[in-house]
Amino acid sequence: MSHAAPPHTEIAPARATRREWTALAVIALPCLVYAMDLTVLNLALPAISANLRPSASELLWIVDIYGFMVAGLLITMGTLGDKIGRRRLLMIGAAAFAAASVAAALSTTATALIATRALLGVAGATLAPSTLSLISNMFRDERQRRVAIGIWISSYSVGSAIGPLVGGVVLQYFAWPAIFWAAVPVMLLLLAVGPFLLPEYRDRDAGRLDLGSVALSLGAVLAGVFALKQAAEGHLGLLTGVAALSGLAAGIAFVRRQRRIAYPLLDLALFAQPRFAAAICTYALTSFAMFGVYIFISQYLQLVLGLSPLVAGICTVPWALSFVLGSMLTPVLAQRWSASNTMIGGLVVAASGFAVTSLLDGSHGLAALIVGMTLMGIGMAPVFTLGNDIVIGSAPPERAGAASALSETSSELSGALGIAVFGSMATGLYRAGMGGQLPAGLPSASVEQAATLGGALTLADSLPAPLAESLRLAARTTFVDGLQTATVLGTLIMVGSALMAWRMLRPPSGPGLPAPVAPPR
Repeated sequence: MSHAAPPHTEIAPARATRREWTALAVIALPCLVYAMDLTVLNLALPAISANLRPSASELLWIVDIYGFMVAGLLITMGTLGDKIGRRRLLMIGAAAFAAASVAAALSTTATALIATRALLGVAGATLAPSTLSLISNMFRDERQRRVAIGIWISSYSVGSAIGPLVGGVVLQYFAWPAIFWAAVPVMLLLLAVGPFLLPEYRDRDAGRLDLGSVALSLGAVLAGVFALKQAAEGHLGLLTGVAALSGLAAGIAFVRRQRRIAYPLLDLALFAQPRFAAAICTYALTSFAMFGVYIFISQYLQLVLGLSPLVAGICTVPWALSFVLGSMLTPVLAQRWSASNTMIGGLVVAASGFAVTSLLDGSHGLAALIVGMTLMGIGMAPVFTLGNDIVIGSAPPERAGAASALSETSSELSGALGIAVFGSMATGLYRAGMGGQLPAGLPSASVEQAATLGGALTLADSLPAPLAESLRLAARTTFVDGLQTATVLGTLIMVGSALMAWRMLRPPSGPGLPAPVAPPR
């Protein structure tokens, strides 16, 4: 007598407990510090320049080397975390970050500060992939995971927002090394409680870390980011071309190597999944547009509207708060409307934010900017939150670190590309718009100085009153024209991203259903 097989019942993933939520709060702290470290240094540059007397090149490297090392090592650190354990890598990174912060605070030469900032970048590269992959393992329930990723994203937003404010307060009462000392207690707290609260996860079948892939990925990203930054600053000479070609060659060699080796640093098979590819592309395009426009905001607030640095910083707080609000609302909206529809809706809202920002040439320019930036933050938050959720949900659990690192790397690279493309476009438009508006008889050095908004305003201070006011008006008007063009381009990119997401991110049949997960290997 035959018996019918019992119906298949899908077992719901275990829900996170208070322990996991407490652990999330712990790992959000270093992410906040990491974001602060990207912004707080800018305020200390005058004091560092006066104390260490770096050359112009050294000062540039003090600022840039941290981001270079983070971007270049994210993929390597993600894969390394899968191999040796994500908690272990996070603890190593936290200890290294604290030690490098102490070394940076004690630096007495520009060379020493550059070296310690590079070490901070190496340590910082462990934070994002380790924390995000830990979240993917601690929060197996989809709804809880989205909330956790929303909090994780918010920690970066809060860090970026309060970085200038905290830096201003610290520098008001202490010398510049204090901005590095501030990170030490946070990392020590993580080292103290992390081993007790954070679980350990690793890929037990991981192969040997391929050092050739590490070198190629580092070379591709470092050369590429360097070329993009050079292009954004208007340096389009031989050095920039060589760096771009070197980065491209290293990137091609890296991809080919990943197809040959048994344990690749980057699993290219993930891109065969439409949801994964759409999430990565949408995330990248959003970062491209956001960073491309954001570089103009501080100049507009201070050089066009004439606001003080403190007031200008306060004006950017609504953008960060709206990002936090959007991140917290995303899980609720995704449960009600599906992840796909929420991402598409977010892109539409972000597009409207870019469009509103394009209206900043009138008497209500500041209001248009704040409203537009707020809409951008609310609309982009679902892309960042659900994009990361789809990326790590599409990867096998044992490769979550590598997948999360790929997500962060795409954001870093597209952000740098956005700065270069938007910056170059705005510079070209500014130069063209200023043609013929400079007073006759200026020496060539003064004409070159007026090729930027800040330079033109400085030049105006040395001219007779009527000419000075005419030059200021022309420079500010031309700059705003370039900013408006950038916001229109950002609007088109967001609309295009929404259309791409609509085609590639097929909504589930019902609200709240999980995204397809790659089959185990």
